[in-house]
Amino acid sequence: MNKVTLFLSGDVMTGRGVDQILPHPSNPRIFESALHDARDYVRLAERQCGPIPRGVNFTYPWGDALVELASRSPDLRIVNLETSITLSEAAEPKGINYRMHPRNVPILQAVGIQCCSLANNHVLDWGEAGLLDTLSGLRDAHIVTAGAGRNLVEARSPARFQVGPHGRILVYSMGTASSGIPQSWAARDEHPGVWLVRDFSERSVAEIAQEVRLEKRPGDVALVSIHWGSNWGYTIPAEHRSLAHALIDEAAIDVVHGHSSHHPLGIEVHGGKLILYGCGDFLNDYEGIVSHRQFRPELSLMYFVTLDAPSGRLAQLELVPVRTRRFRLERPSAEETHWLETLLNREGTELGTHVECCTGGSFRLAWTAE
Repeated sequence: MNKVTLFLSGDVMTGRGVDQILPHPSNPRIFESALHDARDYVRLAERQCGPIPRGVNFTYPWGDALVELASRSPDLRIVNLETSITLSEAAEPKGINYRMHPRNVPILQAVGIQCCSLANNHVLDWGEAGLLDTLSGLRDAHIVTAGAGRNLVEARSPARFQVGPHGRILVYSMGTASSGIPQSWAARDEHPGVWLVRDFSERSVAEIAQEVRLEKRPGDVALVSIHWGSNWGYTIPAEHRSLAHALIDEAAIDVVHGHSSHHPLGIEVHGGKLILYGCGDFLNDYEGIVSHRQFRPELSLMYFVTLDAPSGRLAQLELVPVRTRRFRLERPSAEETHWLETLLNREGTELGTHVECCTGGSFRLAWTAE
């Protein structure tokens, strides 16, 4: 392969309110301090944007994103799936619990998702049984996972995709406690869980590098999908930048795919390799939530990453703006597109990147060569 194009997104949260409008809604009971019924998130969104249909087709939430994906035909589609897929009633006592009914897994197939990163702070919301259900449900749907497993070896193993006759895409998934992952969720030798990175130290980098060395062969491209940091705010912690650089410089990682922030963060290119510090949410049920409006979480981006292979160097990054309305992705207005453009340029200044507008309302990343 000479070039490979990946589709990446931020968090895909198909549980709670989104699950309730799909053909097979789960038990709507939730355990939050303010709300106790997942359907309330649908009603809150309806107050903002109007009626939302129930029992929708599995393609409904993806809306205009389906057209964008079809026109670009990426070689691999990767998302961070931030929900448990289970009928378990064993809710973790953590306040917010996401789950999707197993019969609603076709929502992921409808958009052609091939890989789900799972090392995040919601995949065990319904206990270990919920995690095991999630793994089996995705496996049965022929969706490959990374970052969680029945033991530590499985959690640390990459998802592997043959692209072209000679090279593979390796997808590793990991998370940090700073994103809200409890320490008890860490996978162990004989215990299911997620790949929880202990800290941002040189030792952690060495452990990750060892895992990559065991697997990566000449011709392979390696991506780390990492759940880190807080949900709100644009400041990128120094330890995130240090870890991202070290993963590229010392662990042979070619793309750092960061998420957890509910809105897009600045983008960096280090040594010719792409770092997405925070991709924002791609699909969620937050429309009716009035807090944090200054971040405009209804606006998000689709990331189409073209890499030179086998070097893994970034050849092109196209960003396609979308917005959520009535739990459905659609093209944003000119004002919304301009707001995202201004945001990316403001946050990219210190990172040496900016975006240029393209025909059709998408952006293309430009960066300072090192």
